[in-house]
Amino acid sequence: MTSGALVERIWARDPGVWTGSDEAHWLGWLDEPWRMHDDVDLLLQFTDAVAGRIDTVVLLGMGGSSLAPEVIKRTFREETFHVLDTTHPQAIRALEARIDVTRTLFIAASKSGSTLETRSHSDYFWERAPNGEQWVAITDPGSALEQLALERGFAAIFPGEPTIGGRYSALSAFGMVPAALMGVDVARLLQRAQEMAEACRFVEGNPGLELGRSLGDGWQAGRDKICIAPSPGGFGLWAEQLLAESTGKLGKGLIPAPGEAADGPDRQAQEVRVSGEYELGQEFFRWEFATAVAGSMLGINPFDQPDVQAAKDRTSQILATGDEPLVGPVGSPEELFAQANQGDYVCLQAFVNPTPQAEAKLAELAERARRETGCVVTQGYGPRYLHSTGQLHKGGPPTGLYLQVVDDTGDELPIPGRPFGFGRLIRAQAAGDFTLLQERGRRVARIHLEEA
Repeated sequence: MTSGALVERIWARDPGVWTGSDEAHWLGWLDEPWRMHDDVDLLLQFTDAVAGRIDTVVLLGMGGSSLAPEVIKRTFREETFHVLDTTHPQAIRALEARIDVTRTLFIAASKSGSTLETRSHSDYFWERAPNGEQWVAITDPGSALEQLALERGFAAIFPGEPTIGGRYSALSAFGMVPAALMGVDVARLLQRAQEMAEACRFVEGNPGLELGRSLGDGWQAGRDKICIAPSPGGFGLWAEQLLAESTGKLGKGLIPAPGEAADGPDRQAQEVRVSGEYELGQEFFRWEFATAVAGSMLGINPFDQPDVQAAKDRTSQILATGDEPLVGPVGSPEELFAQANQGDYVCLQAFVNPTPQAEAKLAELAERARRETGCVVTQGYGPRYLHSTGQLHKGGPPTGLYLQVVDDTGDELPIPGRPFGFGRLIRAQAAGDFTLLQERGRRVARIHLEEA
């Protein structure tokens, strides 16, 4: 397909660009910079109304609901905004200790409105701050979260756009409501996104098309590891979900490796163009368009995630038994790394409290993996990665070596209304994903963080 035809057909919402299935129903992100811009005044009115009542904001969300706000927070260096996307009891306790819950605005963000982690977080903090004026929901119309927000009298409910999947929602309410509460000039950010969207209509000099072609051409040449250049705002954290969940299916996939060196026959280097904070709006759209282009070249549907639900279902099955999830050691790093072949990659899956000490240990483990295998090394915190790169791990190429890392979750932290607490939840999530990887024939091992 020529570049001109590809661009024209994407903007015409032609599902034949990909697999001819339901892709046309998931292209609302093409229009979102303009649609969201129409709501900026409403956002500003709300942020002005709560400004004198709050000192901090806590976003409760996973994957597409948390990663864009996290990157915006880092890019604009906002210290009073917190993203909670872990179920580790110690991390939840640590966050609670840092805030005054009576002067905190909580954002419950979930497109489906039924995300287990987000609902559990919301019920936990509602018990501590049962005041609807301190709560906001971002969710698709008609969801269970919307109903809950109405019942509890939340200060505001911001609707998601049903024609946008979670990982394409950075420029929707899921990214822009948090941005407004951080004090970001949302109108300016969306204006930059509009400029990029207009540029992505061109045949020549189309930044999204060029990036997408580069990603796809590299994949066709066997360079499927995408080494995303580091950036101060951690853009790769968001981009890896976009690439992995969009393309990792049917045994294919682009394998995002933020910060990894690009010198290798299976790797390609990609830059992040955020020299100024507000260029982040442009970059969100450029990578979204590029991923759609690359998806066409891979011959997959970049808007579904057929293997994500499997991990959620397995977690629920383990929790339903009432038994303690099995998260003991299985194998060893030495045995796992010894299985590495050319073109493989190592993935560290850390179901641990994300402290600086844990970060340091994981960094040492990643360096060891590079040294002993010569492979690209990726890593993610569980359960967050289950909502992002987990699709690639189970639906993508069988080239991963998966090392799950667990720790002692400490004293149990009850979840209101649930027969299990956060500790058992995160252990069930680790156990569930591990067994799924085994069933898919993936090479996998598990160690305790102290052994790393």
